[in-house]
Amino acid sequence: MTIVERFLKYVSFDTQSADETGKTPSTDKQLDLARYLKEELQTIGLTEVELDSDGYLYATLPANTDKPVPVIGFIAHMDTSPDCSGRDVKPRIVRGYDGGDIVLDAGAGIVTSPSKFPELLAHKGEDIIVTDGHTLLGADDKAGIAEIVQAMVYLLEHPEIKHGKIRVGFNPDEEIGLGAHKFDVGKFGCEWAYTMDGGELGELEFENFNAAAAKVEFTGVSVHPGYAKDKMINAARVAAEFVGRMPAGETPETTSGYEGFYHLVALEGGVEKASATYIIRDHDRARFEARKQYVSDLADELNGRYGSSVVQVSLNDQYYNMREKIEPVMHVIDIAKQAMTDCGITPVVRAIRGGTDGAQLSFKGLPCPNVFAGGLNFHGPHEFLPVPSLQKASEVVVKICELVALRA
Repeated sequence: MTIVERFLKYVSFDTQSADETGKTPSTDKQLDLARYLKEELQTIGLTEVELDSDGYLYATLPANTDKPVPVIGFIAHMDTSPDCSGRDVKPRIVRGYDGGDIVLDAGAGIVTSPSKFPELLAHKGEDIIVTDGHTLLGADDKAGIAEIVQAMVYLLEHPEIKHGKIRVGFNPDEEIGLGAHKFDVGKFGCEWAYTMDGGELGELEFENFNAAAAKVEFTGVSVHPGYAKDKMINAARVAAEFVGRMPAGETPETTSGYEGFYHLVALEGGVEKASATYIIRDHDRARFEARKQYVSDLADELNGRYGSSVVQVSLNDQYYNMREKIEPVMHVIDIAKQAMTDCGITPVVRAIRGGTDGAQLSFKGLPCPNVFAGGLNFHGPHEFLPVPSLQKASEVVVKICELVALRA
């Protein structure tokens, strides 16, 4: 089976995760892919294949050398984003992309155009996998799964490539921030690992946002509007004031690079009750803490004006910047860089404007930078995957395994 065939098979499974179901995995349908992958890993010849009750799948490629080699791992997530449907994905391969518009659905007028997505032009002449314009594709992160599985097959078929023990881990619920929560780092048993969950060819990431979620609840006092003077507290209006006081130039749509933001995810309510949900992001830990403090201070200010219990803030940290855990073991980055260079790829080291399972795993004791998986425009119908990037990512996995053994 080719790597493209594997990928197309994986995207036929609807594995969309869901917030606030209170269970792991968050959706039972993720287990359909997990069970399929368990059987596939056993069939290709991996050992210690185990699918636990929470939907975490682990497996081993045994070492084929007697010399001591660090045990390393490769990780990808099985779920797709709640932001866009992953049901009945209808992928199509555009052969030798010509650099023009790609019509996904002519009848509905859905077109992926380089005028809006200029990153397409970097892949002119390549075969590109696209959607039909009505679902996401699922390259995030089924491309990563395909790359890892294909690399394991290649290493099994080429025993002349010496490597140590390699561990494989596929997990649910990354897209809702819970992918690493029940990942058994002790059982995985690696000195370090790589998540194959990045984007464009060559990406290598060991910095990510510090992240928190803020739920702001507003409690008002409802009084007949004709007799409301000095009595009514309109929760929706207080919420609007709160939102209006957030820095206008520090939102996702106005920031890039290392700039952090406050992102208003949801706003709803009426006179008696209202709520606002934010996510707070910053690469710098001190600025991150200052952002959280600003939210709390703003709530205190409004409570001083309207009443002590009108605004209630709940802040929850979600993950932290993995850089502080990777810097002491920078050889894991050096090996990935060399692997890319040896495969004819120019490494592009950049900070993630988001999170990754690797961040949480790094703080659980498993240093885990992020390597490109090749897809672009994730979480929507304009997602696409250049086939050469898919193939190159799998080559990088093989090369990393080889280099770790050579360096040992």
